[in-house]
Amino acid sequence: MQRADELLLRGAPEAPALADRDRRLSYAELNAQVSAVAGALAARLPEGERVAVWLPKSLECVVLLFACLRAGLVMVPVNPVLRAQQVRHILGDSGAALLITHRARAGGLADPPCPVLLLETDWADLAAGSPLEGRGQGGDTLAALLYTSGSTGAPKGVMVTHTNLLVGARSVSSYLGTAPDDHVLSVLPLSFDFGFSQLTTAFHAGASVALLDYLTPRDVVQACARYGITQLGAVPPLWVQLIAQDWPADVVARLRTLSNTGGRLPVPAVKALRALFPAARLHLMYGLTEAFRSTTLPPDLADSHPASIGRAIPEAEILVVRADGQITADDEPGELVHCGPLVTQGYWHDAERTAIRFKPAPPASRYGGMAVWSGDTVVRDAQGLITFVGRADETIKTMGTRVSPTEIEELAYLSGAVAQVVALGLADEVAGQRIRLVASAAPGFEPAAAEAKLMGFFKREAPHYMLPAGIVWLDALPVSANGKLDRSALRANYSA
Repeated sequence: MQRADELLLRGAPEAPALADRDRRLSYAELNAQVSAVAGALAARLPEGERVAVWLPKSLECVVLLFACLRAGLVMVPVNPVLRAQQVRHILGDSGAALLITHRARAGGLADPPCPVLLLETDWADLAAGSPLEGRGQGGDTLAALLYTSGSTGAPKGVMVTHTNLLVGARSVSSYLGTAPDDHVLSVLPLSFDFGFSQLTTAFHAGASVALLDYLTPRDVVQACARYGITQLGAVPPLWVQLIAQDWPADVVARLRTLSNTGGRLPVPAVKALRALFPAARLHLMYGLTEAFRSTTLPPDLADSHPASIGRAIPEAEILVVRADGQITADDEPGELVHCGPLVTQGYWHDAERTAIRFKPAPPASRYGGMAVWSGDTVVRDAQGLITFVGRADETIKTMGTRVSPTEIEELAYLSGAVAQVVALGLADEVAGQRIRLVASAAPGFEPAAAEAKLMGFFKREAPHYMLPAGIVWLDALPVSANGKLDRSALRANYSA
């Protein structure tokens, strides 16, 4: 199998593949629609051109993305929550030859830099294209540009190959144990690597996917009931909200696989999930868009090692490396480096930033070649389990001591006073930096009571240099377009 669209051939033809509200497609129907739209796109564009898809999560959106893959084009999924200025950047940076969107979105995009097709007027012609079995060799050719925001600069397009998508689908479906009778709920944006991989993982196993653009966490609970969901993946801010919901007993009983990525899930949230879904397998994962997914904690260790991000996923090699490129000893902090076939091709037309993150693998690597040097500091213990410490560029140095924001945040969660929290460093002439927390209060607490509980806990449990010098209370912390805590926005607004 060379092209990622061939994943659609793995499901039984009459088996359910996609659900979108009251609409359903079997694998045979989905494959036929993808072939027709691929034919229509191939008639318009030569191989290798980029096609941006700016649509809500829907059957049409999924068909278009896989049709791009089948037609030898490069899909550029655009998060539907983005505004015109951000979309213009993605269109211009990617050199998109075509944008497919809705009329309402196109209306707000003045003078678009490429031709635009509207679902309302052009879908019928696309869906009536001459069926195309496939164009292009797939493999290590470019399949997608996934735009991701870092701590600095404009969003950058990560170059993902067909091999990256195929190996990722095979790896994740194997360790999640995804089976043909699984029903997966797609709650994350398809422009997010984890969100799109929920499709590829399910299709690799011949399972079905239900699409959901949710407004409230209650919508997720109701969708799990409506579609008989057995597999649910989310990012930490959403999991925190879902824990607080009332879950019907029959829905709890059906859910057999839970997964988290996009940030470390706080230990109290891990324990709450285990209590709420005691029979479900909980996979705590760590990933990078630049390398798709890196580690997962085996579910049978979730109770005993809730702070760990686990070990390398199948077909990935994860090394913990010193500054000199040598492998660390057990319990010695080092940089997480990802090697192997999940490593992408770098950032689109950005050699400078590519050279910072993509460098030759350490000498100890069995794969060699290029590796993703994450910039994340982790520790590996004697069992090979990895624990996230923090990002080097976010370390707080206060009163002569380096402090990990992650360590501070974990203490805040353990206090029971916060629902969400981010630790920031503020410049200070005396201390070097002071610690500021930006937090939302735990259910049942007003900010004043939460602050009293939190500060009392820190004074009892933390060294003096870790005491917060101030706390900003928000009703809810901002999240990025992919649903993760928006640390860049918080640093910009609350670090001065």
